[in-house]
Amino acid sequence: MSRLVLIHGIAQQNKGAESLLSDWLPALRDGVALAGGTPPDASDVAMAFYGDLFRPRGRAIGEPDLDASDITDPFDVELLMQWWREAAATEPGVTGPDAETRVRTPLLVQRALNALGHSKCFARVSDRLLILSLRQVRRYFTEPAVRSAAIDRLAQQITPETRVIVGHSLGSVVAYEALCANPEWPVDTFISLGSPLGVRGLIFDRLDPLPVDGRAAWPAPLRFWTNVADRGDVVASQKKLAPLFGVGVTDIPVHNGSKAHDVRPYLTAEETGLAVIAALAPDHRPS
Repeated sequence: MSRLVLIHGIAQQNKGAESLLSDWLPALRDGVALAGGTPPDASDVAMAFYGDLFRPRGRAIGEPDLDASDITDPFDVELLMQWWREAAATEPGVTGPDAETRVRTPLLVQRALNALGHSKCFARVSDRLLILSLRQVRRYFTEPAVRSAAIDRLAQQITPETRVIVGHSLGSVVAYEALCANPEWPVDTFISLGSPLGVRGLIFDRLDPLPVDGRAAWPAPLRFWTNVADRGDVVASQKKLAPLFGVGVTDIPVHNGSKAHDVRPYLTAEETGLAVIAALAPDHRPS
């Protein structure tokens, strides 16, 4: 019965719960050990997997060959621009969009893809994978069946013993909405890693429940929320969530090196390890 549940982010459609857990668990254990704690056993940890919701059904030959001309949905364009602006703001080597531009959208999109290809966050990500990632974020927010199914996948992993959820990237959004919808859950700690929850317009203002007067709802089961963000993480452009979600959020900066958004350096960070140790401590909850 898992005390700790992990939930992944975008671009995991060709993996599964076991393959992801085999990658995440050693990093999680390392982070706890580096923070001076006893690493959790495998039996204490579960992975909530929803990546297959974005995997094409039926017989297909390879992944679709996508390019800039395939980025046409306004949501995808704006999210791409958001990532580009953030990369340019945090990395001197990334050329940003002009303050004013008259170029046609396809050309602007291609410039964004080219620029992000030189960023630390997306340096090893192909244009095709980046475009698929944009679509996955959009589909979560615009297709109710996908959103509901992702939340249900997390709910299936929650047991009476579950005390903490660790959500990376889009997984932190799924976790937040699931926690808000299930006030009866025994979970009292949430650790968000590289979270886009604070991205205005595209994500923050589409959350369920909707924010009111610029302030999002507090997830009812929680007593503790630690938000961990790397300064160079383009996806987590709003590094501090406390101003939007309440003073109960503890915002902690980390340095992940060249892999700013990668979940593994987030998990091995001492700061994340300390949050996990505190969450699983016997005296963490009132008697």
